[in-house]
Amino acid sequence: MSSKVLSAAVLGLDAELIEVEADIGGGDLGSISIVGLPDTAVSESRERVRSAIKNSGLFCPKVKITVNLAPANLRKHGPSYDLPIAVSILIAAKRIKPIVDLNKVLFVGELALSGELRPINGILPIAITARQERIKTLFVPYQNAQEAKLIADLEVFPVKNLLELAKHLEGKTKLISVPALNFQFDYVSTSLDMAYIKGQEHAKRAMEIVAAGAHNILMSGPPGSGKTLLARTTPSILPKLRLDESLEITKIYSVAGELPHKKSLITTRPFRAPHHTASGVALVGGGAWPRPGEISLAHRGVLFLDEFAEFPRSILESLRQPLEDGVIHISRAAGNLIFPAKFILIAATNPCPCGFLGDEQKPCTCTSVQIANYRKKLSGPIVDRIDLHLEVPRIQFDKLTSKDTAESSKTIRERVEEARIIQSKRFKSTKFITNSEMDSRAVKCFCEIDNTTTKLLKDAAERMRLSARSYFKVLKIARTIADLEGSTKILLNHVAEALQYRPKEYLI
Repeated sequence: MSSKVLSAAVLGLDAELIEVEADIGGGDLGSISIVGLPDTAVSESRERVRSAIKNSGLFCPKVKITVNLAPANLRKHGPSYDLPIAVSILIAAKRIKPIVDLNKVLFVGELALSGELRPINGILPIAITARQERIKTLFVPYQNAQEAKLIADLEVFPVKNLLELAKHLEGKTKLISVPALNFQFDYVSTSLDMAYIKGQEHAKRAMEIVAAGAHNILMSGPPGSGKTLLARTTPSILPKLRLDESLEITKIYSVAGELPHKKSLITTRPFRAPHHTASGVALVGGGAWPRPGEISLAHRGVLFLDEFAEFPRSILESLRQPLEDGVIHISRAAGNLIFPAKFILIAATNPCPCGFLGDEQKPCTCTSVQIANYRKKLSGPIVDRIDLHLEVPRIQFDKLTSKDTAESSKTIRERVEEARIIQSKRFKSTKFITNSEMDSRAVKCFCEIDNTTTKLLKDAAERMRLSARSYFKVLKIARTIADLEGSTKILLNHVAEALQYRPKEYLI
């Protein structure tokens, strides 16, 4: 006799339904054969399933059992098929007689040898796919239930062990489904505040523009000028997450296995700060079974790359596509996947190897060759893709000792949120969320300027040798500056300020 239950395979940030079929009879007695392109973890499930069934007090038939994971042309990986394989075998062996409609039920979970269920990664994309396929009920490990219930119109049953699931399917006992969840979206919890950063008013203004329009920025300055502090304080002025943004981020963290303990939904914007020795796979994602990297884990948040010029050039070049398109394409033998990567890049670097080129108080000790080689680490295309370029000078002693209080993060964040509200209204009928996401067509539509401003921009483009990409970036930054002022039009002073954030020269 054969049986069939439904499960799901996680592919990148999406999932696909899998039919788990079991057939009993023929072959070596007591053997379990799994077909359908399983990896090692799936193939080893036959041992886990056999022990789990036995230790749950349920009889495992001592005949040949064949398990098929369909579609057969899709590679299966991970231990999440343990539970559906066990259920399918028990149904085929007539050890349980379910009273539920198995065509509307989905099972996922890893089994311990004792029959207990262990949590798995990627529950949220599985739940989203289940809803799209009109599946009403999910049976998931107890620790994953809250995450699955993020999809409100699904009935989610948390399962602690195989025996209680078998009794529920037969109607002998009743599992309690997870109730509807309420979440409170918070600001990023940080002890850092813009009020405690002495001086650097120009830099804090740039960070406000960055936060308001989700623009990228490259800071250059001597050691100790406050670049790292500015970057780590930026999350304190970012607006709260929206529900759709939060679900996007949670999917990424769920698949990557990075969800915080006992937390089913990411409610604050991510802040990721990989070291400059991180590999390319760690930064952009990949692996035999491609997983999200740091740029995807920073989606809708901040990616801080300190010592920017110390990153290998090949790794920095891999940032070209995500900086331009907001996604990263991963091509591996296992398949081609797309991960979202709409992050705010905050990069910090020194102007030279010793760090004091152009400093007024300490002379630079580098040779011209050393400086040239250092600058060549950042290619022209990478520099051109960064929206704002900011020089952060040494903080003067009188400002360090001043008792004057600067604007707090709360005050700046209120202006940022007002600017974001303006953008959400502007882009309500488009796919964009922030000004930085606009393409050239959207820039022409939403960034109109008068003749006087056009003349200024034309003169600047000729003198500064702006590329087409840089020209559009200036207009997007000007649009954000206008939003911060509540102006419906881009004025001359907005474009003039935006031009100040272009690099004085390419670092090549």
